[in-house]
Amino acid sequence: MAAGSTTPSPSAKERSQGERKGSIQVVEFALGKEYFAIDLFDVKEVVEYTTITRLPNVPGYVRGIIDLRGEITTIIDLKHRLHITDASTVAAESSRIIVLDETVTNTKIGILVDDVTSVSTFEGDQVDYTSVSISNEDTAIIGIIKRKIKVKDKEKNELIIWIDIRRLLADIETTA
Repeated sequence: MAAGSTTPSPSAKERSQGERKGSIQVVEFALGKEYFAIDLFDVKEVVEYTTITRLPNVPGYVRGIIDLRGEITTIIDLKHRLHITDASTVAAESSRIIVLDETVTNTKIGILVDDVTSVSTFEGDQVDYTSVSISNEDTAIIGIIKRKIKVKDKEKNELIIWIDIRRLLADIETTA
């Protein structure tokens, strides 16, 4: 991580329009067998799972609410919201909640994920923006991050789906 860097991070809109200069910092997490990332600067903190109080008459992706240090925080089940069906289910107690910065959501919101794996920095040339254009629909996917890993003495690319949590939540707000 570039601690002390004074260069402002490009906005998600600039990146999605082909901005590939500089580095990006993301929080990586798992949903089922797939890996995802969101901008580090959209995250306030990561907390361990706590009991979630269910709410009546809310969309299925709204898991409920928690009391986070005296403040009510709405929890979005990101796996449900992104229609990720995976036969392997993670015990709720081992999942994590990524609490988003209030400047992103204008309210207290956390996203429920299977696991938070790391905070990473990638260079712009490690992101594939062209694969996002497969769908003509408006998508919350900014790009696909390619990380080289070694598997049995062979190098291969691990793919991380970089999502625009702001766009995803804007969509949620309009459908709720």
